[in-house]
Amino acid sequence: MNKTLSVLALSVVFGLTACQNEKVDTMTVEQVSLETDAQKYSYALGSNLGTYIKQQSQSYEEVGMTLDQDLLVKAVVASLADKSQMDEPKVQETLQAMQTEFREKRQVVEQKAGETNKVEGMEFLAKNAERPEVTMTDSGLQYEVLQEAEGDKPVASDTVKVHYHGTLINGEVFDSSVQRDQPATFPLNRVIAGWTEGLQYMSVGSKYKFYIPSELAYGERAQGSIKSNSTLIFEVELLAIETKGDAK
Repeated sequence: MNKTLSVLALSVVFGLTACQNEKVDTMTVEQVSLETDAQKYSYALGSNLGTYIKQQSQSYEEVGMTLDQDLLVKAVVASLADKSQMDEPKVQETLQAMQTEFREKRQVVEQKAGETNKVEGMEFLAKNAERPEVTMTDSGLQYEVLQEAEGDKPVASDTVKVHYHGTLINGEVFDSSVQRDQPATFPLNRVIAGWTEGLQYMSVGSKYKFYIPSELAYGERAQGSIKSNSTLIFEVELLAIETKGDAK
């Protein structure tokens, strides 16, 4: 194996085992020279590959599929030396079977998580509805007035400009134009139902807090850190009505 492949293999090993201190003492990992461009490129490529494989391994762990890290590393090194015990067709066949099992297990995990989210969301909303400052509409949307203003109210066909801060019921932030310091502009009838309904109660300049049940948000669909059947909380400030629907 040439020097470039040795650096690549080492960085894969380091990337995969850095998170498993019980197996590897990182102090014993050989430190390599990173002086030339070739050495830096090789190490960077290896680090990238190691990080990718580690992330994939963690994804499998989350659904209960435990991978043999030692065997995984040996297979990487063997392949770099053209001495893999599996030919390419067998590798692809095995990976396809692995992906099928992963999808099936992930579906089961997500379904269970969705059921839990649904129950926790309903319990949260039921308790939240008891607060006197919270109003609940016929659809199940709940809102709280943080700052009222006098001005025009949008209709569903309007395009609005808003600042918002979105969290899950556990307080985890999943999206925030406030944190980005960049207001968002969008047609009101092209967002989740809770937003379409809720913003029509607001006058320009007002600020509301919305508690949106999953059926008025993304329902059973997962969206990034928003898991299936998640209840969403938004603090929304209506900055402007950018375009009236009848003016488009």
